[in-house]
Amino acid sequence: MARSTKYFVKNLAHKADAPAELEVEALGDGRYAVTFHSPTPSPQGPLDGKRSELESLVLPHGAVSMIVDGQSYNVEFDEKGDEVGVLLRGQLTRFDVADERKVRMRAATAAFSVEGKQMITAPMPGKIVKVFVKVGDEVKEGQGLVVVEAMKMENELKSPKAGKVTEVVAKEGATVENGANLIAVE
Repeated sequence: MARSTKYFVKNLAHKADAPAELEVEALGDGRYAVTFHSPTPSPQGPLDGKRSELESLVLPHGAVSMIVDGQSYNVEFDEKGDEVGVLLRGQLTRFDVADERKVRMRAATAAFSVEGKQMITAPMPGKIVKVFVKVGDEVKEGQGLVVVEAMKMENELKSPKAGKVTEVVAKEGATVENGANLIAVE
C-alpha cells in the first residue's frame, strides 16, 4: 500500500497568504502522486485539487530531473531547515515546508511564552568570546546575547524572550563553568 504524507507549503514571497496543502504519495521506483490543495478559493485555478504523477531521478550534480504529467523539468533544491529554495527554469523561489507533525509542534510552541526573569547560563565549561549586550538593552526573543567557546566550537546563546537585560555577569575572555550565570533578561 502506498504511503501518503501531507505537507504545508508557503511561498515566502507571499508571507501573508495561508499555506497550501501538498499531499505526496510514494508509488515506488522514484514515482510519486502529488495533489495540491489551495488554502483559498482556487487562485491556482487548474492546479487546485488536481492529482499529478511525477517521476524523479537525482542527477550526479545534485539537481533532480522530473517528469510531471509528461513534461520534463530540471529542478535544483537548496534546503536550510524548513526553508527550501527551488530553482526551476532559472527562477529561484523560497518556500517554508512543514509536515503535519512539524505544524503541530510549531502550534504547541507558539502557545507557550517565557515569563519572568530568565537567567542565561553556560551550557558547558568554556570561554566567553563575545558579549553582545549591556545592562539596560532591550532585546528580542531569539536575539544573540553572548558567545561561549567550548571544545573548539563557538555557541551563540540567545534570549528566550523579549525584554530588558537586567544583569551581565559574562566578561569577554573569562572562563566559565557549566551552569555559570551569564546574562539575565526580564
